[in-house]
Formats: sequence, structure tokens, C-alpha cells
Amino acid sequence: MIAYLKAFGEKHKLETKSDEAGNVLICKPATKGFENRKTIILQSHIDMVCEKNSDVIFNFDTDPIQTYIEDGWVKAKGTTLGADNGIGISMMLAVLASEKLKHPALECLFTVDEETGLTGAFALGGNFLTGEVLINLDSEDDGEVFVGCAGGIDTVALLPYKTEETPENYFGFSVSVKGLKGGHSGDDIDKGLGNANKILNRFLWELNKKMHLRLHSFDGGNLRNAIAREAVAMGCVPYSEKEHLRVLFNMFVTDMENEKGNIEPKMRIELESEALPANVLDKKSSNALLNVLYACPHGVKAMSMDMPGLVETSTNLASVKMKEGNLIEITTSQRSSVESSKYDIAHQVEATFTLAGAKVSHGDGYPGWKPNLKSEILKVATESYIKLFKEEPKVRAIHAGLECGLFLEKYPHLDMISIGPQMYGVHSPDERLSISSTQKCWKWLVEILG
Repeated sequence: MIAYLKAFGEKHKLETKSDEAGNVLICKPATKGFENRKTIILQSHIDMVCEKNSDVIFNFDTDPIQTYIEDGWVKAKGTTLGADNGIGISMMLAVLASEKLKHPALECLFTVDEETGLTGAFALGGNFLTGEVLINLDSEDDGEVFVGCAGGIDTVALLPYKTEETPENYFGFSVSVKGLKGGHSGDDIDKGLGNANKILNRFLWELNKKMHLRLHSFDGGNLRNAIAREAVAMGCVPYSEKEHLRVLFNMFVTDMENEKGNIEPKMRIELESEALPANVLDKKSSNALLNVLYACPHGVKAMSMDMPGLVETSTNLASVKMKEGNLIEITTSQRSSVESSKYDIAHQVEATFTLAGAKVSHGDGYPGWKPNLKSEILKVATESYIKLFKEEPKVRAIHAGLECGLFLEKYPHLDMISIGPQMYGVHSPDERLSISSTQKCWKWLVEILG
């Protein structure tokens, strides 16, 4: 990809350079009469998410994507399409190759490895770009212009625990939470979805208050940026409390159905008998885990005052895993479009786990992009859209990450927007791109540049 872009720039006799990370910059002079306008940066990422259906034989290193058209949509046979962000790349190459379009001086920035952690944007040097205005082409919604996104950071706690022999005359059981919708920890955090870790721990915490619970294990959730869909725990109680356990369980299931039944219609909470484990957590360790998971915040913490309806700050209790060396690894992720608030909620999570005796660490994180509704390029984009389509575009921010936040950190003067044509199912083999929306977005981009 990098070699292709370099060859493209040379073929069209355009200034082309790349950095150590592999980011490529192709520059095109202003057309006549536009020499005194601000330089415009167009930006997209050159990598794609490589996913395929399990019954499809496909090698992403060597096989070409098999595209086809159906009912006005471009699709791929059994794999991701790569329209995220290949369509942005295509628009940039079309602008660079055209001899007819009118535009200011252009810097077309092609970044690497966005999907695997914003690597290219992180590595971008502070003197690689000279432009003052940036148009990111990595959005996926027709007729919408994005002016902000959340920054994020991961917080991981390692909670030590001790074990002891399981007491005699105890009844072993497992309790599980299944069938939740899950979802993106940014885009879906405000939808009231159930978190399997929180639901399971709530039952165990209440059980621990009312009977002699001995906890053996807890396993829930997986990905840091996904709301936990499933969780399971094993434990035991004295045989004399076996019937009371079932009564409390039935009451808890009823409560959860009343609270979450409408939003989580496929939720299943199940209690099953199990063989008695040889060891259980000692009471101090068990209490520490149940208390800290209950206290750990999850969900929306603040809504934006700048953009009504936008989540500003949130946190996700993502996963709980028992690790070797008698450690419980608890992974969380925090997001905010306000940088100081991102660290504030991360520090709140850190303090919670520190009180329980855990060792806490934070990832490098990435910065947010605070909306600027007085943006000059936003005004131009809005007026261009109205001129072409006789209606205003929707102005939005998203509670998820874009490379724009990192660009703003390195180039604080940048005036930015993000646009793109309609796509659905990105990051999955269901990915599809609207042809009519692509034509519409292209016209919009050309009008903005003019």
C-alpha cells in the first residue's frame, strides 16, 4: 500500500514523502486563483479490518477482495469490504489525479494501522504537515458532519487473592448471565444495556450479605471496548442454606427482568448445581472482589453541555479474569471528549481498585476531539451541503475514537471536520457501501474544496 501510494505520487509528478511509521503525504499545488487560500489536509487510513465468515476460504495477505453490487450497495463475498477506509483513500486519489477540480493547496495524508491502535496517528511528527484545515474521510453516515469524538484510556487492576480448602458439608453451584446484547463501549454505552459483570456480581454481593457464601471463581466479559455479554461464577454455600439460595436467586431474576427485560429480552440468568471445588477464595479475598466490582463505576458519567444528547464521559467494566499467580485481572476502559474528564474518571476507577488492594495501571490512551461549533470549515461544509442538496447536514460528535484527536494534540491550530458516505456492518463480512451516498459525498467534498 505504501509503495503504491509513493508510485502514484511520482506518476502524477506530485511532491511525495513518508515517515518512519509508514504514513504517506502527497502534496498538490493550488489551482489558479486559489493560491492564497488556506492549505487543506485530506486524511484517511490505509488499513482495513480483515474478517471473514468461518465457511469462507480466504487469505487476506494474497487474495483480492471479491466485490459485487446488490441493490445499490457494494459488498464483498464472505469478507469485509475495506470501504472503511478504502473509500476515503479513493476520494483522495481522485482529487490528486484530477486536472479539472478547483482547490487550494492540498496535503493528502494516508495513515497506517488505525484499526490496530491508531499507530500511524500516534507516530505522526509535529512538522510533517503545514495545513491549517483538515477533512477526515473516515465517517460512515450520509449527510452528517462530525466535529468531535471521545478520547479514551484503559485502566487495568490486578487484585491478589488467597485460597483455602473448601469447607465440608457445602453445596457447590454455578450462576451465569447470558444472552445480553453487548455492544460498543462508546457508541452503545448510553442505551441502558446490561453488563454481565455487574449483574452477576450484584447477585453474588447480595448472596454474600445473607448467607455463608464461599466464592471459587469469576469469569466475565472479554474485549476492553465491548460491554460484557456473558459472565459465570462458581461458589458454594452450606447445605442448610441450599433452599434459601434458590429463593434468593428466583427473587433476583425477577428483579432483573423488571429492570432490564425491555432492553435485554434474551437475557438468561441460570443457577446450576456443580461438583464441590477443592479450594475457594478466603473470605478477605472474596469480600474484596465482590465489593470492588460493586463499587466500580460503569456507564455514562456526564453528558455534553456543548452538544445535547452526546455522551461526554463514560466508563466500561469490561472483563474479569482469574490469572495464574493468584491474581484477578479486571479490565476497564474510560472515554471522554474532554481530556481532563477522561483522566478524572480513570483516576476514580484507579482509586476504587486501590482501596481494595489492587495494583492499578493505565494504558497510553488517546486524546479526544472537543467540538468547535464555531469552526470555519464546518461553516463552509454546511453551506456547501445546503447549496447542493437544499437541506442542512446533521452536525454530530461521536462517543468513540477518531484519529482527529491525535492530530489536534500535535497540531493544536487545526480546524477539522469528518465526513463520509453511508456504510453499514463495518468490521464484519456484512460491510456494505452505498453507491448513491458515495456519489453524494464526492460532490460534497468537491464543493467544499471549491
